[in-house]
Amino acid sequence: MIVDKYSVKGEKVGQVELSDKVFADKVSDVVVYEYIKAANANLRQGTHKTKERAEVRGGGIKPWRQKGTGRARSGTNRSPIWVGGGTVFGPRVRSYRIELPKKVKKKAFRSILSLKALQGDIMVVEDFNVESGKTKEMHSLLSKLNLNRGILVTSGDDTQIKRSIKNIADVKYNNASRLSGRDLFYSKKLLLTEGAVNAINQNFA
Repeated sequence: MIVDKYSVKGEKVGQVELSDKVFADKVSDVVVYEYIKAANANLRQGTHKTKERAEVRGGGIKPWRQKGTGRARSGTNRSPIWVGGGTVFGPRVRSYRIELPKKVKKKAFRSILSLKALQGDIMVVEDFNVESGKTKEMHSLLSKLNLNRGILVTSGDDTQIKRSIKNIADVKYNNASRLSGRDLFYSKKLLLTEGAVNAINQNFA
């Protein structure tokens, strides 16, 4: 698959080849669903917790004697049926993590990238640097490329680009060595540098 390559000024300067094995693969809805479900689950902290009757402070003494009062028998005021008592079957600290096989993950990435290519949401730009690391410079660059909402992917972890893009709303940053399939899936547009294209072609082909 051949796509146009743009300069940082938004002008066409050539073409780049996207691997058909990565960007023109058969899209598997089931694999994408399982990947996104796992990615969302792995973001959950699972730190929710309520106290059961054995953990609630208080109790210890029988509220009233067993017989003769006319009231229902009661052994402790920390019972679940009392105000301030323990919770029955409440949430416990747990892990929601879902581990997927490596082959499933790679298939999910190929499906997501192929879906973006099919929808025409992929744009390739020549490799560039943001020397100042300022948001103003990055915002100007993205405006020339008509990227208002989406994700920028570079070949490596560029701290200056990461710093300059951090305060731009609706635009995220990834590098090709640590791609987030969740970010790719939910992104409106996908802006790849030429180096990122080569890295992705090599990693997922």
